Amino acid sequence: MTTPSSLGADGATPRSSVFRHPGFTAFLVARLAAVLAGQVQAVVVAWQVYDLTRQPLALAYVGLAQFIPMLLLLLPAGDLIDRFSRKPILAISWAVSAFCGLALWWLSGHGSAGVTGIYAVLVLFGCARAFSGPALQSLLPQIVPREQLAQAIAANSMLLRIASIGGPFLGGLLYGFGGASLTFLVCLACFTLGTALLVARVPVRFAAPQGPVQGNIWQRFGAGIHFIRSRPIILGTISLDLFAVLLGGVVALLPIYAHEVLHAGPEGLGALRSAMALGEVTAGFYLSMRPFNRHVGRTMFIAVAVFGLANLTFSLSTTFWLSFAALAVAGAADMVSVYIRGALVQFSTPDDMRGRVNAVNMLFIGSSNELGEFRAGSAAAALGVVPAAVTGAVCTLGVVGAWAALFKPLRTVDRFEEATPAITR
Repeated sequence: MTTPSSLGADGATPRSSVFRHPGFTAFLVARLAAVLAGQVQAVVVAWQVYDLTRQPLALAYVGLAQFIPMLLLLLPAGDLIDRFSRKPILAISWAVSAFCGLALWWLSGHGSAGVTGIYAVLVLFGCARAFSGPALQSLLPQIVPREQLAQAIAANSMLLRIASIGGPFLGGLLYGFGGASLTFLVCLACFTLGTALLVARVPVRFAAPQGPVQGNIWQRFGAGIHFIRSRPIILGTISLDLFAVLLGGVVALLPIYAHEVLHAGPEGLGALRSAMALGEVTAGFYLSMRPFNRHVGRTMFIAVAVFGLANLTFSLSTTFWLSFAALAVAGAADMVSVYIRGALVQFSTPDDMRGRVNAVNMLFIGSSNELGEFRAGSAAAALGVVPAAVTGAVCTLGVVGAWAALFKPLRTVDRFEEATPAITR
């Protein structure tokens, strides 16, 4: 656990660099490659499906196809991650993701007849993400020492957002230049590179404690859920993100905005997808230089409120650069929220429960993203794209107010150390 002596009064960076630890840089590069592939795949699949169907509800099914397997598998995945070595689980998950890139490449030549197959591949991709998400979060504390975990989280988040900028933009360019076939081959190559680097260059230096297996799988699930429920700071943090993004996210509507509101084409869609990541990287770079550790709860509520206001601005805009700027602001606010949420969860979770807790956290994140895409697409089909986006942004602001009243411990928490459980077993 990071101690007050290892951080300055405002959360200054620890004395030694986290990049000096063997394997951390390779871990970042491997994860960057995987995130780049996922971002490229996401923007191209959304554009291709909408281009083939021209149905907003088809975008809802893109999110639903990935969410359902995550919903069914995340908790069993978390249990396995707590009981077995996390690195092989992550490597297998990325290898399956590479296979999904290969399958999407094959389906790209089938036109509208391949849409059903695309949904099936996204189901398999959702299965892989159910394991890769919590495995990634649980593996990081085994690569760097605990006193440098906050710096590792900040550096990790910033560099991942670089991939989030390059991925959508690259996806739009590749789709415009070589179509879906070329783009999915790039996804295959990136997932393969990430898997190879993880296996060959990332040593596990801090083994997670392996205690005796207690109870059946449902009892172990219950222990993880009970831990989260007993920590209102953690429950409030992850549920705030869930409902704010579930109700107010606009990412799923970007293909429609690019097509019909901003008339920007696939290159414009890639730029819009990159705008949020640009804001995230800007905020992440600042946080990596000056990670803060004061007024974290209040700051998180402010950040989520700014996220909602920025999405509201985007929803009403008909000018490309105003829309781009609004998404960039939303991304910066989301980065602050992600930094606080990640630090609170990692600092407050015992090592032998990380898999289950991170699985629940990923379930909430997956719900907010994939189920949020279904919500946005279905609302756009029923109400129209602009009313659906405006309504969602207003709901996000309502969630901020409600959670500020319901979760006072989260609103008033000052330092990350205050979230540390008194009993870790």
